Amino acid sequence: MQQDEVIIRKGIVHILDGELGYPVYSEEELELTPDINDFFRAHIYKLLSGDELKKCHFSEEEPSEVYELVQNFSEENLVEQSKQFAGLLYDIMNANIAIPSGDLAVVTFQVAGVIYLALLKMNYKQSYVHLTKSEDSGNVNQIICYQSTLPATGAKLSEAVLIDLSDFSVQIVEKKYDINGSKMNYLSELYLKCHAKMSSKSKMDIVTKAVEQVNKKHYAQEPVKQLEAKSIIKKEIEDTGTLNVEKISEKIYGNAPEIKEEFDAKMEKYHMEKAEVTPQSEKTTKKFEKQYLKTDTGIEINIPMEQYQDANQVEFITNPDGTISVLIKNINQISTR
Repeated sequence: MQQDEVIIRKGIVHILDGELGYPVYSEEELELTPDINDFFRAHIYKLLSGDELKKCHFSEEEPSEVYELVQNFSEENLVEQSKQFAGLLYDIMNANIAIPSGDLAVVTFQVAGVIYLALLKMNYKQSYVHLTKSEDSGNVNQIICYQSTLPATGAKLSEAVLIDLSDFSVQIVEKKYDINGSKMNYLSELYLKCHAKMSSKSKMDIVTKAVEQVNKKHYAQEPVKQLEAKSIIKKEIEDTGTLNVEKISEKIYGNAPEIKEEFDAKMEKYHMEKAEVTPQSEKTTKKFEKQYLKTDTGIEINIPMEQYQDANQVEFITNPDGTISVLIKNINQISTR
């Protein structure tokens, strides 16, 4: 999907500033100028093309005021219905001071003929701007701080809900905040009252962290084994586009049943022993692009994964005395920096 495939249809913004003590509703839709179109298109595209979104589903058994609003949503009534979305969110924010203030943009957009409803919570950022005053002595330039600026186009929203209006399926990105003394995903659990699964990024982080922990424990003195694991994960994603946890477990630890059992137990803890992770963002898999080595003598080596996997480029040699030599081959030129 390309960014220009996201078509912004309508939008409205309501101010949810906790310091005011009440929400400030807009009585008119936004004028969708080219700049405003680009602003929302960029934020929505970042959400759709990243791996932070979690799939979430409403439950017919559990009452949800937001779900009722979604079921009855109509673009023709965007102003009034968006106030209801904002009011429900502000009630939760007002009762929990740890939740940051922000503006709620209620936007409808279209991708490949499907219409979506976006609830974009744009948390305020602190920024500094210059201010020029005209004094008797001439212009006086000062720097002032704005406490309530919106996230820039290049920033990622940390709280947002995207709803497919054809089947009411939900995708959400959220952060945990302190609710009654404990950290909680209030956006899904209190506001939407839906059940959210882990994002692709979270799943990938769990798998890679588990591999690192197991390797550090069992292969601390065998760095080549640790490098091989990273290479296997990289190749699996390249070949299939998906990281199958069962396959990875077998490929990395198949020859060491006890170690494999330990890794599988870590995956079972997160109910991921049969999971498949399909990352779509390059940022999620960027950590597998290179191998970073650091010797006990202080030498650091950065090897692109393609060259690491090519025996004609790099070779690791275990010497009779147990030390390791790294042979870098076929070098035409070396530069310093």
